[in-house]
Amino acid sequence: MSLKVTVLGSGTSHGVPSIGCDCAVCTSSDPRDRRTRPSIWIEIDGGAPSSFAGAVRSILVDTSTDLRAQALACGMRRVDAILFTHSHADHVFGLDDVRRYNQMQRAPIPCFADAETLDSLRRMFSYVFNPPKQIGGGLPQLSLFQIAGPFTLGGVEIVPVPLFHGRLPVLGFRIGGFAYLTDCNRIPDESWPLLTDRGGVRTVILDALRHRPHSTHFSVAEAVDVVAQLGAERAYFTHICHDLAHAATNAQLPAGVELAYDGLVLTV
Repeated sequence: MSLKVTVLGSGTSHGVPSIGCDCAVCTSSDPRDRRTRPSIWIEIDGGAPSSFAGAVRSILVDTSTDLRAQALACGMRRVDAILFTHSHADHVFGLDDVRRYNQMQRAPIPCFADAETLDSLRRMFSYVFNPPKQIGGGLPQLSLFQIAGPFTLGGVEIVPVPLFHGRLPVLGFRIGGFAYLTDCNRIPDESWPLLTDRGGVRTVILDALRHRPHSTHFSVAEAVDVVAQLGAERAYFTHICHDLAHAATNAQLPAGVELAYDGLVLTV
């Protein structure tokens, strides 16, 4: 079974271009320097039936602020499940756009997150989970499931990988030889076996905000070190701010390592 992974958004929380900025990256004509908020879309070739929502073939990781535009740009016509890494605004504020998938699929969408993220979603989107009398254009129909360890969707095992985003615990996800590790600056010791056991991770999408150190994100140099420790064959950096020009940064990176960009498609 193979996975098709589409990078829907590769930017930091401000997006690139940043509002009111005239730097070289924000004014760049390279389309790879235009970065929406971070999210990926995973398509499973031959996805198997699931007890949650029939055949699971299309998995969204985070509902970024730019979800509607990303879905249109990448032709994402179905979402069978949603995985959440954490509840920061740039990763969840597109949640209302899920309504359209409910309408097309005529079913609720199962959502998977840790307990803290689920509590935050219920609070931030109280109109969804404690609806008002006047609904207006409709509400997202969601079924929430707390992640307590590895689980299976579409015939593939989803392994949650605990990470730290500064002091905030967040989740990355591993599926076979692929891992998505965004919004992090530390991989705790107990999480390394989740990434290195059973043949390890061969392809990784990893947080790398900028060259300068940051209190909640890996720098480029730190991310390169993580890739080396993983022994990954391919690495793509995400959650990129406007400090990093795509072409110039790629020219400085080791073989097999490059910046992700919006619309990048990987076959894993």
